[in-house]
Formats: sequence, structure tokens, C-alpha cells
Amino acid sequence: MYRTHTCGELNLRHAGQTVTLAGWVQRSRDLGGMTFIDLRDRYGITQLAFNMETNADLCSQARKLGREYVVQVVGRVIERSSKNSKIPTGDIEIEVQELCLLNESRTPPFTIEDQSDGGDDLRMRYRYLDIRRNPVRQNLEMRHRMAMLVRNYLSDRDFLEIETPMLIKSTPEGARDFVVPSRMNPGEFYALPQSPQQYKQLLMVAGMDRYFQIVRCFRDEDLRADRQPEFTQIDCEMSFAHQEDVLDMFEGLAKHLFTEMKGLQFDSFPRMTWHDAMRLYGSDKPDIRFGMQFVELNEVVKGKGFGLFDAADLVVGICAKGCAEYSRKQLDALTDFVKRPQVGAGGLVYIKYNLDGSFKSSVDKFYTADDLRRVAACFGAAPGDLMLVLCGPAMRTRVQLCALRLEMAQQMGLRTPDVYAPLWVVDFPLLEWDEETQRYYAMHHPFTAPKPEDEPLLADPTRWGDIRANAYDMVINGVEVGGGSIRIHDRTLQNQMFHTLGFSDEQAYAQFGFLMDAFTYGAPPHAGLAFGFDRLCSLFGGVDTIRDFIAFPKNNSGRDVMSGSPSPISQEQLDELQIRLDKKN
Repeated sequence: MYRTHTCGELNLRHAGQTVTLAGWVQRSRDLGGMTFIDLRDRYGITQLAFNMETNADLCSQARKLGREYVVQVVGRVIERSSKNSKIPTGDIEIEVQELCLLNESRTPPFTIEDQSDGGDDLRMRYRYLDIRRNPVRQNLEMRHRMAMLVRNYLSDRDFLEIETPMLIKSTPEGARDFVVPSRMNPGEFYALPQSPQQYKQLLMVAGMDRYFQIVRCFRDEDLRADRQPEFTQIDCEMSFAHQEDVLDMFEGLAKHLFTEMKGLQFDSFPRMTWHDAMRLYGSDKPDIRFGMQFVELNEVVKGKGFGLFDAADLVVGICAKGCAEYSRKQLDALTDFVKRPQVGAGGLVYIKYNLDGSFKSSVDKFYTADDLRRVAACFGAAPGDLMLVLCGPAMRTRVQLCALRLEMAQQMGLRTPDVYAPLWVVDFPLLEWDEETQRYYAMHHPFTAPKPEDEPLLADPTRWGDIRANAYDMVINGVEVGGGSIRIHDRTLQNQMFHTLGFSDEQAYAQFGFLMDAFTYGAPPHAGLAFGFDRLCSLFGGVDTIRDFIAFPKNNSGRDVMSGSPSPISQEQLDELQIRLDKKN
């Protein structure tokens, strides 16, 4: 056998035993009469000792080993004279009696250490080496543990893990599909699933009652830190379930993960309507680890001669506790922040409530001290606080203030990754208006049911913007980690929803006919939810990017720089698929 033990399990209880280890050379130290090598595998590091006096040939062989050489050793476990309390095997070392070189290694392009000297691009190009580093390996181990906890939790509650197809029909709603040409059906294409949505609903029609799948999904979207072209969902569906059943089940799953992974206990997650989330935080995924709720100021600041406020649809602000000492340079930097194209505000008004009780603001010429005191009262501000105010069109201004709120929280050290604040956001709008196409789209997907009391509004196009969806999102620390809805299970209502979205009967049936037909065969009421598994992993791991928890991620351009994909294919393959490329492009 290549090994009797791993490099992470030996200790003083094994002293005197002869063992066989195998792994990679982490580093070596030549001290003249002695040579020491740190041998590494997935489980840890064990120090190997080679003595020039007792076995000069073996010691000479050891001195020729380079970093990342793969070796096998046989030796006796002895107590170390100079112990290392930082590793579990730090009390022992191996007095090597036999050494076998299993494979050489080129010099790695970066150091295989916890703190590597390789940049992101270089480490992604050699991802198989990057995974050898402890931080990446530990992230993947954590992902495995979370997946097992999810599977066991759901299996214990009668959920069946069922695989759904990877090659499906392309649909026009939602994000862009990745399409796959069919050789056997020239001119026709499969799509890779953005989610198993329709198939899991069909499984409910099929009587499976409770389904889940830890499933790969694909969206041809622009990328960012928490988005990849291929990602993993914990996809779930339940029959005969109301919203309360779904929230109770998957809040329980989240609590289970927090307990097992972080040792944390939570009471019931708070709930917030979408309208309250937008009004108080300017976001449908608010970070509630800290305060700084929005305060609307129209009634106290208008009519004082300040034209920007007087003409604005909304004047709204936040109070940053203890920040009245911000310098002019810091305030100018905040102004520059909100003026960035990514935020888009025209400017920023500040009001300092000084420790001596006086006020200093950027609008002193328009507002008296008494006026500013009334503004401070609206915020519940105290001496030493800083009030920051934006104005403009209501929804746009709230979104801009959300960005400022998060920036201030970052500067104030309030967004600590080891503090968790989960909540449910409920009662989303069913439909959202798109100015560019001048039509309504489903905010979630076209199979989401409206609130029963709002169903009559589907008959009145002037009220479509008022219809609430029977939908819900789980948000943790300002990250949407999961979302779902009560599904439409009635064909008549589903047809009405398609008409609302601008589908003709023919278009709807061409795209979704198999699902609509299924609804005529006794579809049960059903509901579901999907967690973003990569996002959950990064959240529990305390980092912002999901790439750290994916074995072989894509870069920000959607490229795998290690394998070189996407890449052109040969003319022979194109001919076989009957695909012609535009030579001009």
C-alpha cells in the first residue's frame, strides 16, 4: 500500500510505530547533519527527519527533492525535540528509513502556501495547484459538509433527490440561455437549464410530493462576484403546501446549517414586505445587521427656498451614528461616491450634529438651526451624529441611498462577516414594468401565483403594477440566498398569466404546452424554493466571492483560463452540426 496513515493523523500515541506516508514535499530545510522535509497531503503536514550520520545516502536523496515532488516514505514515529504547536502533528516526526520518489514536479508558478505569491489570474490558470493550498481545500471541504447536511436534512423530511434533464427546451423568459446544437436534428437546439423549474412542477403533478436536487444551472449573464455562468442550486418543491409550510421547512434548513456549521442558534426569522424593504432600505435584499433605516424628510425640508429639495419627488436620508467628526475631505469623498455612474446621484447634502449641540451643514444658507434641529428629530439623531440626505425620483433615490448606506456601514465597520442577520422578504410585486420594451415581465417567473386576494386585478391592466406575488426570498446579510413562490397549478389562471405577459395562446402553448397539458391531469397545489448553494457557501465562509467555493470557476469574462474554454471548434464539427459562421465577424 502507498500509505498506512495520512499526514494529518499521527501524534505521540503512535510513537515507536513504523508507518508509511505518501504526499507532496511542502518545503525542506538542510541543517548540515540533518535534513527536514515537511510532507503534505489533504489531511495535514508531517515532518520527516533524515540523519546524515546514520544514513548519508538517504539524506543525500532527500536533499535533491524539490517542492511538490511526490514521495513515499517508511519510518519510525518519534517525539520531536522542537515541537510545533501550530499543527496537529507538531509533537512528532518521522525518522525516515526508506524513501521512494513517486513523481518529480516542475517548480510551481506560485508558492503552495496559505498566503501565496500568485495573483488571481495565475492561480486560476493553475487551479489544480491552487486547490492544494489550505484555504481553497478547506473551502471545498466546507462545501462538501454543507451539501451532506442539506441532503440529510431534506431526506429525513421525506424529500426525494431526483435528477432532471440537462438538455431542455429554450424559453424566452428570464436570463439568456446557453444553447446546444443537436447533430441528429439539424437546425434545432437544446438549452441548458437556468433552473429545473418546469420539471420540478411536473414531478409534483407526478405525485412525488417532495423533491429536491443539488443541481447545476446555467445562465448566459454578465458576471460579478456572486454570479457565475454555471452555478449550483438547492432546488426544492412541495405538494399541498401553503407559504407558511415552505417558510417553516426552509427556515428550519437554514437554522440547521447555522447550528451545525457555525454553532449559532436563531429564533424565528423576521419578515418584511417588499414595499417596506424598499421604503426603509432601498433594496429587496436589505442588510439588517445594522440600523441606518431611511427617514423621509419631505414634510420638514420643503418650502424653505432650497430648489433641489422643493422640486424633488422624495427627500430621504440616513443617520450615521458618531460620524459628525468626518472631515471635509471625507465628506467630499462620499459626494464623489454617490456621483459615480454606478450610483448615479446628482449630489449629497450633509448635516453635522456637533457634540456641542450646534449644527453645520452644506445647506446652512437655506435652513436655520431650528430647521436643522427638526430634521435631526426626525432621524432621532444625537450630538456627534452625521445625517446624509439625497433627493430625486422616489425609487431611484432610494436605490442610490441604499448604496450610500452600505458604503457608510463598511466605513464604520458594521458589515462584519461573522455576524448573521437573516430575514424573509415577502409579498413581491407579481409584475415589473420595463421602460425599454414598454411591457410587463414576471418579476420571478410566469409560474408564480398572485396573492389570492389580488387575482381579480389581472382583469384590469391599469392595476397590474399593484398585484402582489405569492413569493418570498430568504436574505442573509444583504445577500439573497434563496427564493421561491406558490406556483400556479390551475390551467385557466396560468393562461391568464401568459396573456398578461403578452403571450398569444399559440405562443404560450408552443413554449409551455407540455406543462399546461399536465395541469389538466389533476395538478396538486404546490410551492417551492431554491437556494443559491454557492452563495450560501461563500456567506458561511465569510467572503464576498463565490469563486473561492467552486473547484474550477470561470473568470469575470466567463472564461476558464485553465482549459481555455470557450474556444473555437473545428470546421468539421461545424459542418456536422450544419452551422455556418459569418466570416466577416
